[in-house]
Amino acid sequence: MSAHGEGLSLDAGAATVRASEKLPLGALLALAMAAFITILTEALPAGLLPQMAGSLAVSEAMVGQLVTAYAVGSLVAAMPLTAATQGVRRRPLLLFAIAGFAAANTVTTFSASYALTMVARFLAGVSAGLLWALLASHAARMVPESQKGRAIAVAMVGTPLALSLGVPAGTLLGTLVGWRVCFGIMSLSALILMIWVRFKVPDFAGQASGKRLPLAAVIAIPGVGAVLIVVLAFVLAHNILYTYIAPFLATAGMVASTGRVLLVFGIASLIGIWIVGVLIDRHLRALTLASTLLFGLAAAVLGAAGQTPLVVYAAVGVWGLAFGGAATLFQTALAKTADDAVNVTQSMLVTAWNAAIAGGGLIGGVLLDRFGTGAFSAALLVLLGTALTVTWRARERGFPASVN
Repeated sequence: MSAHGEGLSLDAGAATVRASEKLPLGALLALAMAAFITILTEALPAGLLPQMAGSLAVSEAMVGQLVTAYAVGSLVAAMPLTAATQGVRRRPLLLFAIAGFAAANTVTTFSASYALTMVARFLAGVSAGLLWALLASHAARMVPESQKGRAIAVAMVGTPLALSLGVPAGTLLGTLVGWRVCFGIMSLSALILMIWVRFKVPDFAGQASGKRLPLAAVIAIPGVGAVLIVVLAFVLAHNILYTYIAPFLATAGMVASTGRVLLVFGIASLIGIWIVGVLIDRHLRALTLASTLLFGLAAAVLGAAGQTPLVVYAAVGVWGLAFGGAATLFQTALAKTADDAVNVTQSMLVTAWNAAIAGGGLIGGVLLDRFGTGAFSAALLVLLGTALTVTWRARERGFPASVN
């Protein structure tokens, strides 16, 4: 990533951070906490459907739409908000996005109205769209070029932690003391995080007006389109399986073991993100190819022998290992490809990622209704084959064969 020009100038504190070869863990972990809050805010209603439905006097299916409202907020806001705020200093913008979570979760905590809760969820999604566009680029700007991938990996560790530990813990807590307490804790956590960010995370200038590129020019940067296609295909494959994991497990008589299966996935994801964090700065391309191949192997095994519990656990572990570092790989690929347009490309990644989430629910649902879970493996292999092909061909820009 280029560090020239007014738009990428650093303040004295940031320069000090760059001068050191040690990762600024305090600042990076603050960003990881932001990712944790973002994912937990998004996913928590899915684990608290009965309690929220009772309190808001709606069906569980209607409560499920609170997750949809969040995803839609991220989907529609990420690119225009990021483009509109390119000139704003980075830390105040980061604090503004986190404040959005504090406000939205506070409203959710006290709301007795389903409509008001939906609005709060949409606004939380808007905050998420802006935050996701900031996290990877902010982490990358704290460190020298040789450490960008590792810094992004640390900043992204909040994502698998939220999925593997945060959501189950939040669900258990909500069952014990009520769902409103969970969202209240999320609000308090966001306020504490704002203090943490203010005093530990360095500030950076926004882009000067002369450095800002329109969206069409950004998407035309060599390599950007390839990375986004890989993101869409890989994450779509993941969400088809992840969204409908319960009916898939039913074919093996493992519905009661869904929690344990997802725990295996979460633990393997943590291992995956650790491996990626160690190797990414030297082996971005090889790791992306390996992750896609491993996911494809898991999909093929689940399709061929998905009725055997032991095989399911092993395949899900391989799937988690492949998926754990995926977000870090894709964000790092864009950060290294996009140069001055890194914030805008990250917003495009957010848009593609949320489109894949929505598409996973839609396409997976159609496959389930028409063909059953037996069709999942073939669909995943087609998508992952596409991702593998595009990654392989993007050896010059996007997923380069040589390390810059």
